[in-house]
Amino acid sequence: MVKTAKIERPRGAARRSPTLGQVLCWCLVLAVLVAGFVLSAARTVFVLILALQVAFVIAALWRAIVAIASLKRAETAPPPLEWPRYTVLAALHDEAAVTPQLIANLTRLNYPQHRLEGFLVLEAHDHATLAAAEATQKPAWLKVLIAPPGHPLTKPRALNHALTRATGDLVTIYDAEDRPDPEQLRAAAARFAAEPRLGCLQAPLRIKPSRRRVGFLDRQFAFEYAALFEVVLPGMARLGLPFPLGGTSNHVRMEALRAVGGWDAYNVTEDADLGFRLWSKGWTLGVVAQPTQETPPGGIDRWLPQRTRWIKGYMQTWGVHTRRPAGLRGRGLLALVMTLGASIISAAAHAPTLAWLSSAILIGLSAGVRPEAPIGAIAVLTMGIVASWTTCAIGARRAGLRYRWTDMLAAPAYWALLSLAFVHALWRLVMEPHVWDKTPHDRDEDLPDLTASLVMTKAKSGREAA
Repeated sequence: MVKTAKIERPRGAARRSPTLGQVLCWCLVLAVLVAGFVLSAARTVFVLILALQVAFVIAALWRAIVAIASLKRAETAPPPLEWPRYTVLAALHDEAAVTPQLIANLTRLNYPQHRLEGFLVLEAHDHATLAAAEATQKPAWLKVLIAPPGHPLTKPRALNHALTRATGDLVTIYDAEDRPDPEQLRAAAARFAAEPRLGCLQAPLRIKPSRRRVGFLDRQFAFEYAALFEVVLPGMARLGLPFPLGGTSNHVRMEALRAVGGWDAYNVTEDADLGFRLWSKGWTLGVVAQPTQETPPGGIDRWLPQRTRWIKGYMQTWGVHTRRPAGLRGRGLLALVMTLGASIISAAAHAPTLAWLSSAILIGLSAGVRPEAPIGAIAVLTMGIVASWTTCAIGARRAGLRYRWTDMLAAPAYWALLSLAFVHALWRLVMEPHVWDKTPHDRDEDLPDLTASLVMTKAKSGREAA
């Protein structure tokens, strides 16, 4: 008999409207800006640029601090006397092409089979993915679970349904394209056993090099991941700070997850939200070294919706946790500002900043006037760029990637694209705040034989049974 548990919706769900205090705060900011431009537009622009420069300096110093902190690696915990029961969840939607591959990758997990349970959570209308899951040979511990029809149609809603069936002491989440390190579960279980107040562990996500030619977006995406998961998050974990979790390969203590009400079904970055909710309830966060390989999104047609969802979700999470900022306490609020807040502001500022500097120089040159170099702005921008380059270089080295000088020169163009995603995210937040922008995934080119063999094994076992 499957044990069930009722999971309450988080009190700070993204479905709720902004509080009166938040509305008044934004109205005050808008009123000050309007008054400033009416009274003295030039002085207001100067103050805004100065504030942006200060923010860039703080962000650069922050990257330096977390990079230094990340140099100290976590000690390996000894294996527990008894391995805890582990629940593995994967919420799939329109993933028929990669479902056999995911099953193959989950089969490789090196963990006592009798201590494992897993659910492939599918939507009732997704017949293609269901057919692919049923046609593929699965280990005995891995089951297909159909989420009931309902709204919103999001990954966290499906995960919450699986949570009512889960019986594990620990739970982890994987995406359709994931290839986790086989030792990842054992490493996480050992850490949880050694640290009773540890609520969650994040595994590093690494973009798997493709055998085909890798484009500009894929390379920059891989370096961005490397900076985040190999440098920033480990550094924050060493400093004892909360951080936004990745959308996959986070391992959570079931007691802690149930205590905070599961995932927020209305937040399109439920992972980022969960990390701060765990912290607000007194749990700590950490990282493990065993990585999960992922495939890059591909072209701009896939990258833009994915990045739009991330920024939109960051805005939702920011709104949720600034309703009662005292709940995060000083260190938690600092982490919120330096992660989600910095991501939102930088996405909004990259393209305008580059456009302002470029236009100031080009207009002066076209007019035959030698433009006065904005030394302060250039120095601040250079400081921020060098800090980002350094973080990417360190992360790339740890992830086994080559960070070339051409990648460094191409980075500002990638950052400018984030401003496009910001505008799109702002529009989507207003028009469709809880709609999940799905990212299609391609099959891993290195797993054709293993995937095919699982399907053939299923067919063979069916013939033998007949």
